[in-house]
Amino acid sequence: MSFIGKAWKVIVGIKDAMVIVFLLLFFLALFSILSATPNPGQVREGALYIDMSGYVVEERAAVDPVATLLSGRAPPVELQARDLVRALDAAAGDDRIKAVVMDMSAFVGGGQVHMQAIGEAMDRVRKADKPVLTYAVAYGDDHMHLAAHASEVWADPLGGAIIAGPGGANLYYAELLDKLNINTRVYRVGEFKSAVEPYILNGPSDAARENREALYGALWEEWQANVKKARPSLDLDRVIGDPVAWVEASSGDLAEAALEAGLVDNLGDSVEFGTRVAEIVGEDTSTKKPGTYAKSDLRPFLADIGNGDSSGEIAVVTVAGTIVDGDAGPGAAGGARIAGLLNDALATDDIKGLVVRVNSPGGSVLASEEIRRAVQRFRDKDIPVAVSFANVAASGGYWVATSSDRIFAQPETITGSIGVFAVIPTFEDAAAEIGVNAEGFRTTPLSGQPDLIAGLSPEVDAILQAGVSDTYSDFLTRVAEARGLTVEQVDTMAQGRVWDGGTARQLGLVDQFGGLQDAINWVAEKAELEEGSWSARFLGSQEASYDSLIRQLMTDTSAPAANIGSGDLFSLAAHQREALLGQITRDAQLLAGTRGVQAYCLECPSEARPMTLRERGSLFELVGAWLGR
Repeated sequence: MSFIGKAWKVIVGIKDAMVIVFLLLFFLALFSILSATPNPGQVREGALYIDMSGYVVEERAAVDPVATLLSGRAPPVELQARDLVRALDAAAGDDRIKAVVMDMSAFVGGGQVHMQAIGEAMDRVRKADKPVLTYAVAYGDDHMHLAAHASEVWADPLGGAIIAGPGGANLYYAELLDKLNINTRVYRVGEFKSAVEPYILNGPSDAARENREALYGALWEEWQANVKKARPSLDLDRVIGDPVAWVEASSGDLAEAALEAGLVDNLGDSVEFGTRVAEIVGEDTSTKKPGTYAKSDLRPFLADIGNGDSSGEIAVVTVAGTIVDGDAGPGAAGGARIAGLLNDALATDDIKGLVVRVNSPGGSVLASEEIRRAVQRFRDKDIPVAVSFANVAASGGYWVATSSDRIFAQPETITGSIGVFAVIPTFEDAAAEIGVNAEGFRTTPLSGQPDLIAGLSPEVDAILQAGVSDTYSDFLTRVAEARGLTVEQVDTMAQGRVWDGGTARQLGLVDQFGGLQDAINWVAEKAELEEGSWSARFLGSQEASYDSLIRQLMTDTSAPAANIGSGDLFSLAAHQREALLGQITRDAQLLAGTRGVQAYCLECPSEARPMTLRERGSLFELVGAWLGR
């Protein structure tokens, strides 16, 4: 028995050792797969194929592998605008690339500044005598903004195109909060600071309505001007002037209506489109599948041309998404994270200039100030600093720009909203309804305050409003010093009002029109760097190696969620539903989760952006809490 026992222990030991070895081999193989990068060798002669599925963003959000796997949902597909521009510019001069194909079948959108930058890059490809072809089933506003710059625009015969223009309804919760007996305490400065209106009104104030009318009107004029210039044959006035008559003239056939008005050039399915591309670039000899053609995909092409992110004398830091305290991001602008990137860059001796790329509606004042201080440390060392505004640079997004030597924006940029607020919900009425009362002993008027159950005392109300007013005064002072204006001059254009980029330039809030590359070139010139001897370094831009693998593993191309934006025009409502859920969640988080004074532009038009897994979970938690009352 003793021998058998010892033999058994040996067998168990061998088994345990083998399990450990196999586990080590498994994790080693998994690490190798996760660490894999696109193979530049996959680039071949033919077309550059760009799958535009998903959203165009300033900065791609990091994928949380644990949250993604637990959720069972694929993370939203995001394309960085600068990657698309870089690929198009490289394709223009690459002899291997004979044409560019942009598949917009599942494209959602990405903001006017990004669309215009990509469209101008498409123009540069065409100037190199290389055609650019687009294909989609349904074309919307952002689709058409890009397609207007194409050589050939194709649509499915069962699809078409509809131009809606910017604007739409906002959500207002005052009546709901009243029914829930939630009291909303609002502290703000600025006649036009309408970020708090959804919680206290059932519709926009006259001031907010006036501001939105001017802003949306300017954005719409810019959109029309850009599209008409890029596609002169388009009868846009007919399409938007009387859309019903336009569609009825083609007996309700949206595809024929789009063709007749010049929105598209050809109607055909994906096979017919692919056959046309093959006539230009050649057939794919590796398959006999109909509609195929020789092509290289975007990711391996980007890997082949290189990204230039690892080194460079000009540092570029991205402030994208809501500005929040802590280390959030990429995809959200965590103040501590961005300040840390800037501090690390400043510690090196090879940084000669800094560009701050802002695409944010603002957020936490504390986080905005943390970023601004980190930027100012570059100026303290006589390092030139430029700020480049993308689609939105408002409230806290403008706050971080006040420590710069020059501000670049585009006419379509949404900026301003110089104002601050704080909002605190209290539940004294809800507590009384269910028989809960709060009483106690206070040594001072501030004891136990702020009390969300018993309510806020008059003294706390006054102190909180004074703090918000003082923060607004600080905001005005920073803008006045940065722009060479008086505080009184800034106050007349502030008050929380939102401006388009063209008006902002006239007011002196912006120095000149230009994109990211213009800002980088300006900094290089101010740093006296010789032409061709420098490059840009995008701080914190390295994508985790597992990002694309997680997306591939979790994406079921047969699932409807994977095809938001595809299908006919009616399927675009799927994106509207997703955007609506995202807006409700963000509004609820702003009400329930605000920490400190906010410089946030809730009234700014929302960009097409995905609803994150965290937001989706927060929405379910919020609904569950309400249903459990």
